[in-house]
Amino acid sequence: MKKLFMLIVCAVSFLTGVADTMDQIMPTDQVANYDVVPLPRQIEMKKGSGFQMNSTIYIVVKDASLARDAEFLRDYLLGENQMSAVIQEKGISGHTIVLQLNPKMTEKEGYRISISSKLVTIEGLTPQGVFYGIQTLRKSLAGFKKYAILPAAVIEDAPRFAYRGMHLDVARHFFGVEFVKKYLDAMAMHNMNRFHFHLTDDQGWRVGIDRYPKLIEEGSKRNYTVLGRNSPIDDGTPYGGSFTKEELKEIVRYAQERFITVIPEIDMPGHMLGALKAYPELGCTGGPYEVEGHWGVFEDILCAGKEETFNFIEGVLTELMEIFPSEYIHIGGDEAPKVRWEQCPRCQQRIKDLGLKADEGHTAEAKLQGYFTKRIEAFLNAHGRKLIGWDELMESDVNESATIMSWRGVKGGLAASQKGHDVIMSPTSHCYFDYYQTKDHEWGEPFSFANIITVETTYGLDPAPKTLSPEAQAHILGAQANLWTEYIAHESQAFYQVLPRMGALCEVQWVMPEKKDYKQFVERERRLTLLYKHYGWPFAPHIFKVKSEE
Repeated sequence: MKKLFMLIVCAVSFLTGVADTMDQIMPTDQVANYDVVPLPRQIEMKKGSGFQMNSTIYIVVKDASLARDAEFLRDYLLGENQMSAVIQEKGISGHTIVLQLNPKMTEKEGYRISISSKLVTIEGLTPQGVFYGIQTLRKSLAGFKKYAILPAAVIEDAPRFAYRGMHLDVARHFFGVEFVKKYLDAMAMHNMNRFHFHLTDDQGWRVGIDRYPKLIEEGSKRNYTVLGRNSPIDDGTPYGGSFTKEELKEIVRYAQERFITVIPEIDMPGHMLGALKAYPELGCTGGPYEVEGHWGVFEDILCAGKEETFNFIEGVLTELMEIFPSEYIHIGGDEAPKVRWEQCPRCQQRIKDLGLKADEGHTAEAKLQGYFTKRIEAFLNAHGRKLIGWDELMESDVNESATIMSWRGVKGGLAASQKGHDVIMSPTSHCYFDYYQTKDHEWGEPFSFANIITVETTYGLDPAPKTLSPEAQAHILGAQANLWTEYIAHESQAFYQVLPRMGALCEVQWVMPEKKDYKQFVERERRLTLLYKHYGWPFAPHIFKVKSEE
C-alpha cells in the first residue's frame, strides 16, 4: 500500500511538472498583439499554432547591411523581454527570426513580417524598412517577459508620409547629448525619421563654430532666466550650455543608426541675440546687445545691409554642413521685426540698390527679407543642400524651391502647397507639444505654455486633406511636432510633454486617414506605455484615467 501511494505521488508530481512546462510553452495570456502604434496597414491572420518564443531565439541576417538592425532586435529582446537572443549565420527550426532585403518590394520604408510556427521573416526593400518591421515586432511584445507566442500572420505596412518629424529646442533650455539620444530612441520607437534640432535663439547659441569662437564664449550664456511668463522677476542665475562639434557628430551618428536625419536650425535674420552679443557689428545699431533672459520676439536682428552679415552666415553654414549631412538646412525666418531695417541707412541703401518697392502683398523691408532668404538659399543650393523655413517666408517673396514649415495653423501650408512649395505641417493648433495637454491644468500639471492641445486634438490632424488638388497634396511632405523649451528645464518634463502625444502624431504621420480610430488608438497606446515605463520615460496619463506611475 505504501509503495502504491508513493507511485501515485510520483505520477502526480510528474504530471504537474508536465503541466507547468506546457504552461510555459503556451500560456494563454502571453499571445502577442500586432495592433500596435502606429497601426500597420494590413494584418492578415493565418492558421497555425504560431511562433513560440520560449527558448533562445536565433537572428539570421541575409544581408550585411542589416547587421545593425539585427543588433537592435537582439538588444530589444534581451533588454525589454528578457529573452535569450543571439545573432548567427544559421538558425534552428522553430526558433529563428530572419532579416532580409526583398528587391521586389516597392516602398522604401515598407516592410513585411511573415510569422509561422517555425519561422519569422522580416523583410523590406531597404534596411530602413526592416528596421520599422522590427519596431512593430518589438511593440507587439511590449510587457511580455521570457516567453510569448507570436500568432501566425502576415503583416504588410508602409508609411503615409516620407517626412515624419519631431523638433527639440535646446536654445531656451539646454539638453545635452545623453538626453538627445533618449529623445532619438523615443522617435525611433514611433517610426519617426526627421529630427529638427533648434540650436540657436535669442536666449543662447549652442553650436561651436571654429571661425567664430565668441559664439560660445559669449553668445551661449545669459545672465538670468525670467520666472513665469515674463514676470517682473528672474532667478538671477547665469545659464548656459553648448555642444562641441564632436558631440554633434556623435548625435548625427546615433540618429543615422536609427534611420533618423538630423536637420539643424540656425534661425535668421531674427532670434539672433546670441550671435549679436558675440559679434555686435552684425546688427544695425552696433549694440551693445545681451543674450536675452526673457521670452518673446525682439527688434534687434541681423543687418541685411552689411556684407559682413552674409560672410558670417556663410561661414557658420559652411561649418554646420560639415557636421550635418542632412539634405535640408532650416534657417527659421520667423518673427523678424523690420523696425531696425526701416531705420538702418545700410538696409535702406540695399533696398534702393536692389530696386525693391512695396506692393499690396509686401513691404519693401519684407522684400529685403526675401532677398536675404534667396541669397542664403543660393548658397545652400551651391553646396547641394535645400532650405526649409517657417511660414513667414511666404510673406517675403521667396523662391518656389523653398520648403515651408507651416506653424501658424494649416492654412499657410495649404496655400504654399498650392503655389508649388513643398510643405511640412507643424501647426500650433495640433503640434505644439509645449502646450498643456489637458483642460484641468490649474493644479497638478507642470507649468507650461498657456494654450491646450489634447492627445485627441493631435490625433485629428490631417496634413493633406482631400480638399486639396492632387498636385497640391503631392507637395505635403509630412508633419512634425515641436517642443519649445521656454518653460521646460528638465528632462522628465520634456518627456511628459511629448508622451503620449508622440504616439498620436506618429499615427498622423504613418497611418492612412481611413484607418484611424481614436478610441482604438487609446487602447493600443496604453500597451505602448509599458515600454515608456521600461525606459523610465514619464508620460501624461490623462487619456488613460490612471496615474502614470501605476
